[in-house]
Amino acid sequence: MSAAGELAGLSAAPGTTVRAVNDPFHGDLLEVSMGPHHPSTHGVFRMMVTLDGETVVKLKPVFGYLHRNHEKLGENTTYLGSMPYTDRLDYLNSMTNNWAYALAVEKLSGQPVPERAEYLRIILAELTRLLNHTCLAGFLLQDTGCSGTPLMYAFREREHILDLFEALSGSRMMCNYQRFGGCRVDPTPGWLAAAARLVDGYGRFLDEYEALITGNEILMARTQGVGVLQPDLAVNAGATGPMLRACGVDYDLRKVDGYGFYPRFEFRVPLGDHGDTYDRYMIRVLEMRESIRILQQALRDLPAGPIIDAKAKNRGLRPKAGEAYGRIEGPKGEIGFYLISDGGPNPYRYRVRPPSFINLTVLEDMCLGQTVADAVVILGSVDIVLGEVDR
Repeated sequence: MSAAGELAGLSAAPGTTVRAVNDPFHGDLLEVSMGPHHPSTHGVFRMMVTLDGETVVKLKPVFGYLHRNHEKLGENTTYLGSMPYTDRLDYLNSMTNNWAYALAVEKLSGQPVPERAEYLRIILAELTRLLNHTCLAGFLLQDTGCSGTPLMYAFREREHILDLFEALSGSRMMCNYQRFGGCRVDPTPGWLAAAARLVDGYGRFLDEYEALITGNEILMARTQGVGVLQPDLAVNAGATGPMLRACGVDYDLRKVDGYGFYPRFEFRVPLGDHGDTYDRYMIRVLEMRESIRILQQALRDLPAGPIIDAKAKNRGLRPKAGEAYGRIEGPKGEIGFYLISDGGPNPYRYRVRPPSFINLTVLEDMCLGQTVADAVVILGSVDIVLGEVDR
């Protein structure tokens, strides 16, 4: 069957439609609508793809199917009342969402944070980075057509981290753990011991996973030279996180801003050479190894003391009139919250800077000239969560 005939068969798949378009210079082009419920597009997301044979000549991302009015809700909710809503942005990474929002409010209100709480925030943020990047590796392998084995291995390790989150916060995914001026509860010695055991064993999991996957010839054929993102375009588009560093751009907010107590820890920022899908995969693997280094240092040096400032005010908080922007290096890139206070109990303006949404804007540039099968893998390497894209 011809390539056009094979693509025409996609019309039978749920959420996918195909339409022929006549182009006097290229003959018949096919417009393929992948989504909004196609299982290979990472959620309720739609790609309008125009194909010349199997080659992508145009791609338009379409989103908004999960819009929940997050920012308007934030302007009509107390400062503390918005904390659980941040969990629902990137529902894989609630701990880092909480931290970015708490940081913005603390800047706005001038609220200090105890030393122990800063260490705990770093521990939970780096555990979240392990969780996110492990899932990404599993999903990406699934997108390339691997069996479910790599994904199940990844989810096995994810479960151990979620067990820690549940034991600490009472919830596996919607943790609602951070508070302005510190953290909600103090971990027990048993929890800290369990976290140390997980961290010490995670390197072995990565060794086994890389032995299985990293040098696999099918993975390399499907990802090397595929979906290349040029550094200047990445910078101009505002891409951040592993997407940006895979292009060779040395920009990590843990180093640039030095928020929390990150300057106290020794770790390096891995950089890619080619900016392709394989580099985006490898950057995440290398970042996990650096997260292990940070976690070992933080768990070893965790100081005693309070986990929340004695004068912290969460309920009934009314910051003085002003504005603040709090940002951190989340697993997917820079996640930030911009707040304006008019002295009332709710923010006058509440704005989220979501890395998934901004990183997604260069999807077409990475997909042009690639095959339709590659487009799905490239999308997977961006690492998006639709709750954050749509808000």
